[in-house]
Amino acid sequence: MSTSAGAGGVGVSSAGGDAASYGITSTDLKTAPGVELSSRQKLLVGSVLDLFKGLPTHKKMSLWTDTATFADPLTKAQGRKQYEAQWWGLKAAFSEIEQQSQLVTSAGNPITLDLKTRYKLKGIGSEKVIESVVKIHTDEKGESIVGVEDRWNGNIPEGAIATAFRNLNSVVVPAFVSIPKKDGDN
Repeated sequence: MSTSAGAGGVGVSSAGGDAASYGITSTDLKTAPGVELSSRQKLLVGSVLDLFKGLPTHKKMSLWTDTATFADPLTKAQGRKQYEAQWWGLKAAFSEIEQQSQLVTSAGNPITLDLKTRYKLKGIGSEKVIESVVKIHTDEKGESIVGVEDRWNGNIPEGAIATAFRNLNSVVVPAFVSIPKKDGDN
């Protein structure tokens, strides 16, 4: 892979490392008219898209802070132990994950993208297409991920019952999902 960022692809990061050195496969990033990503933003977006494809690695997770959060309609994970379990859990739960489309709509903080993904549940074979707005929050320097929100149909449910369920899920999933000690382990 080239070290320059051409045609919307992921190139060299200003903080060191490029997509290839992180094992990032999502390098063909689509952006809305007028939206331009820095090379570091391209690296962060590509890594998050890989996670949504069920391709987690420790190297990609190194782009997240230890105290980062992940929120979607099913969970509200806080801290490395909880959010890593969510990403490795995707790989464990689904036999197929296909990103049908992605479009970065804002290069601010948060970086915002529209994402359409098809998931096929292991064993059952049931399929679901999720259209979501993903918000990637970064630290002040824009170098690390401090939070990701996956808003299905643009929403994350609130309220006491939804919040209680999401918090429970963020504790239960890490108890059942095994995270490999190093990349390459099953």
